[in-house]
Amino acid sequence: MPAGDAGRREAALERAAALFTRRGVSRAVLQVGGVVVHDLWHRGWQPVDVVRVARRELSVRHARIAADLVAAEHREYPAARLPRRWAEQLAEASATVWWGDDDAYVEGVAAREKCEPAVLGRAVVELLELLSQLPEVPRLMPVPCETGSTGTAEAGGVESSLLGKIRALLTKAESTSFPEEAEALTAKAQQLMSQHSIDTALLAAERGERQVPGGVRVAVDAPYEEPKAVLLQAVAEANRCRTVWSKNLGFSTVVGFASDVEAVELLFTSLLVQAQAALQAAGARKRGDGSSRTRSFRQSFLVAYATRIEERLGRVAEQTVKAAEKAGRTAALLPVLASRAEAVDDQVDELFGELSYSHGSAYANDREGWAHGTAAADRAELHTRAGALR
Repeated sequence: MPAGDAGRREAALERAAALFTRRGVSRAVLQVGGVVVHDLWHRGWQPVDVVRVARRELSVRHARIAADLVAAEHREYPAARLPRRWAEQLAEASATVWWGDDDAYVEGVAAREKCEPAVLGRAVVELLELLSQLPEVPRLMPVPCETGSTGTAEAGGVESSLLGKIRALLTKAESTSFPEEAEALTAKAQQLMSQHSIDTALLAAERGERQVPGGVRVAVDAPYEEPKAVLLQAVAEANRCRTVWSKNLGFSTVVGFASDVEAVELLFTSLLVQAQAALQAAGARKRGDGSSRTRSFRQSFLVAYATRIEERLGRVAEQTVKAAEKAGRTAALLPVLASRAEAVDDQVDELFGELSYSHGSAYANDREGWAHGTAAADRAELHTRAGALR
């Protein structure tokens, strides 16, 4: 930005921030913020997306204010009209109306943030500026304000009872100190998830149900975004999904049928946590002259980790289909899987247009990092736990 433009912008920010010392500004902030986020819903953005981009591009304070604006705007919608995933995102983003009267919002949030009204005003203006300039992204589910909207997301997913059983197995696998027990528990959980995916596909085909693939956005944050995107792509492909990485926005979109997308989210999160633990155990690295090579080591580690996980998951997917073949289900299963794969490809084309980009350009130039990453992937359990690489 030219120096003159930067100076004018700074002056405008200061003038706008000064308005936050006046009475009546609280209600205006919530009204203007509501208009901005309402427009974002029609441009494809979702609650977690808004809070995430505020944190990524600005700060945690901006993210909390974004959650407030989302919560205020959602007061217009009955909870029963919200898609399940949309409602879950509101909870994940902590988008709740915690203040009383709207006229007291600025005072309340200034107390929460422990800052002067003018400082808060600057943060609000910066946030509104950012949100107003966000690009349009594909719409992945109905917008709450549009009654009778037809979204692309498939209803359902893994039934709560089965999901609870899978998570219970994985919790035990993560807490045991015996590797053999952990492997057995994890294998059972993976078997349940894979079998459920096949059963769901066959049942839908037998009933003549037309299911439409949906999509979710998964955060792919710095550092080491490229190998993380490669890892997510590997997990998605093993579960008959596709990914589209929006690097500048900090997320990938996973497109697939509901139960498969849910499996991708759970497994990807788990593998990131396990990679984090392995990286921490490996520690820092230095060159012979004492300079750090930790970054290249970790980059190579994660590229190798993603490559090896892709191989492992590919074998698991193949074994699942072979098990169905032994059970005499291949004649029905293979055409169904082919049809669903075509539906996923068509949905990607509809949402994003024809794509040819692959994440295969991730680079690795540290031999030790590659070796450690491959070994960590071989040890990795295919299960879930929240966390992120840092």
